[in-house]
Amino acid sequence: MSSTLAGPLTDHCFTTVAHSGAPRGESITIAGVPTYLSAPQSPPVSGSKTVILYFSDVFGPFYINAQLIQDYYASQGFTVVGIDYFFGDPIHLHLEEPGWDRLAWRTKSVEQAQTSLPKWVDGVKDMFDADTKYCAVGYCFGAPWAFQVAATDMLSCAAVAHPTNLTEEHLNESKVPLLFSCAETDSAFPAPLRRRAEDILVEKKATYYFQIFSGVSHGFGTRADPEVETQRWAKEECQRAMVGWFKRFAST
Repeated sequence: MSSTLAGPLTDHCFTTVAHSGAPRGESITIAGVPTYLSAPQSPPVSGSKTVILYFSDVFGPFYINAQLIQDYYASQGFTVVGIDYFFGDPIHLHLEEPGWDRLAWRTKSVEQAQTSLPKWVDGVKDMFDADTKYCAVGYCFGAPWAFQVAATDMLSCAAVAHPTNLTEEHLNESKVPLLFSCAETDSAFPAPLRRRAEDILVEKKATYYFQIFSGVSHGFGTRADPEVETQRWAKEECQRAMVGWFKRFAST
């Protein structure tokens, strides 16, 4: 039996509806890696600071939709750092480019993420006090990187939405409570694989939460059409659930 739980990037991963709003964060550099930083706009959710590690989809942490999501987390009392493992070369710079090699771009981006993530995580820890708590969230391309950190002792919990490139090993090696935000229609994470993921979490007696939204497809968590009520509600409820998940485990 294959160990694949969420498949590779699909066409849904490369489509978007740009959202509107004014980003409140700033661009910084951590361990040589461009990073979006959004500071909390309300008191911390617990006695100590809680930092959210944001692992973006292929549009990157500086895409307007991602910036607004990170700012929303910050508005709930979290400090948010979003790693740009694309190093200023996100997917939307190429979508209208004739003859562009998407596979080569993906291969390059994965290699960059693999190389930059360990030093970036160490750099994040160096920024904050020893009693800081950490949570992670990964969207699509970002899911396996959230799981990579979830396999360490760093996090209080983790969450992913419409993941790609996950294996059974990712779930088995995770040490933290996991939230999955899922679409009814998702060729990368279809129902049989989603149910297998749940079976694994049950078998290992993990703490987990699955939410599954009808009427939406892969990408809804970050790139839903706000003019379509079903998509808008699912996207917003996804974010509310993640904030609740972070607060639940960061406050204990």
